[in-house]
Amino acid sequence: MENRKPIIGIVAKYKETTGDRYDALFRDEVKNAIIDNGGIAIGILSSKTEIDFTPANGADTWDENLSEREKIDFIEQIKLCDGIIFQGGSDSLKYESWLAKYTFDNDIPTLGICAGQNAMIRGVGGTTKKVQNPEKHNQKWTDEVHTIKINKESKFFQIVQCEVMTVNSRHKKTIDNPTNKYRVVAIDDDGNIEVVEAPNKRFNIALRFHPETIYKKFHTHNAIFKSFIEECKK
Repeated sequence: MENRKPIIGIVAKYKETTGDRYDALFRDEVKNAIIDNGGIAIGILSSKTEIDFTPANGADTWDENLSEREKIDFIEQIKLCDGIIFQGGSDSLKYESWLAKYTFDNDIPTLGICAGQNAMIRGVGGTTKKVQNPEKHNQKWTDEVHTIKINKESKFFQIVQCEVMTVNSRHKKTIDNPTNKYRVVAIDDDGNIEVVEAPNKRFNIALRFHPETIYKKFHTHNAIFKSFIEECKK
């Protein structure tokens, strides 16, 4: 179909409510950023009735304990999509890193945000660490917290068209080892890794900040979603 809008799958986060009850979570800001830039948002959901979270201490290891049925179900959902977004959030799910590895290996356009960056890094064998000054970097409701410096030779620079960019900051961790699968293309004023991208991939970029919260205010943040959606149209 000509001029079909690209379908973007948002990978579900989950929250345990009471007892064995779970709620699938999708950040409305992410959905809106997709829609406002010409895409259609759908959810990527686990087919399990019991959800496996990563350890509470935030360990970087993850178990590929997905059943073959669960893997097939995820893949069938991904086949419906032109691109995938890994959301931010306080909890991480074990299946997120498996999905991130799948999208990486199959060169599916992928955007990761905050905890989504964690999943993408873990998916290729990398690790994260706690930031040294969380009182600065975990500013939940502040739009402008610090700046990041961007490598002019990067795809990310081509997207935002600036060397220094103002970002928000609501996280407690940052990348420790991105492995050789990812290239570091932006750091913050404390030297923490803010943006990585995978060379030779159509679009595989992971961010530490939250552009979905301020994309209506800053054109540089909206440019991230616009470029992602444009790639997903191809």
